[in-house]
Amino acid sequence: MKVIWALLKESSSAWFQDNAPSMGAAVTFYAILSLAPVLIVATAIAGLGFGQQVAEAEVFRHLQALVGETSARVLQTAILSANRRVPGVIASTIGVGAMLVGASGAFVELQDALNKIWRVERKSGGFLLHAIRQRFLSFSLVLGTGVLLLLALVAGTALVGAGVSMGHLLPWRVFILESVLSFGVITLLLALIFKLLPDKEIAWHDVWLGAAIASLLFTTGKVLIGLYLSRSVVTSAYGAVSSPLVVLVWIYYSAQILLFGAEMTHVYAKKHGSLLKRRPA
Repeated sequence: MKVIWALLKESSSAWFQDNAPSMGAAVTFYAILSLAPVLIVATAIAGLGFGQQVAEAEVFRHLQALVGETSARVLQTAILSANRRVPGVIASTIGVGAMLVGASGAFVELQDALNKIWRVERKSGGFLLHAIRQRFLSFSLVLGTGVLLLLALVAGTALVGAGVSMGHLLPWRVFILESVLSFGVITLLLALIFKLLPDKEIAWHDVWLGAAIASLLFTTGKVLIGLYLSRSVVTSAYGAVSSPLVVLVWIYYSAQILLFGAEMTHVYAKKHGSLLKRRPA
């Protein structure tokens, strides 16, 4: 426990030294622009296994749990508007390409932030090769988000089916299992981001603790922010802009948690992992 506490303290110090609040603001800006395309792509992939309507309903359910029903409706409207079909093959192709580029924007900005945390410069090979590599990794993570959503749908459906088949005996256990499932999916996604995005070879054993801590903070924050929104006067105070404001605050909080997890992976790598300087025997 002392080791974990020491890692948390040093990670917090590094988080302040790297000016994470400002980096998080930049990530939040690009995340807002990328949010609808990411959700559209992820929902489309998940819809391959369960159908588009089921996938959209599941995404809305998670959004509602995160930011409340009103804000979730605003996001749903934005997604439907962005996903509106346009006639013509050329126009459709351009639309899909623009959507993928937009979906990858937040991951590109996040890569720059992670490179700063890991103290790495751009890999040699020129601007074009670096940009292609950035977009390829970002596309891969967007697609991976969709695959993870599909897996979560499969597991969630199995859990609900088990709860229904066993009647009133399992409701609280199903809730716990669903929470554990959500924690696991978020941890895996964060581990992939921490491992793959930086322009540096990072060992798998360096990323798991930071990913797990960030996932725990994310899950806890989801509950606390949900309670705050249900009891606060933020909606009446800000009127019509309250829904976008709630989404903005939630994305900024998520960005800070993600950056803190990245700082922890770096600190862990220096203290106990692949960057530890071993003393000669």
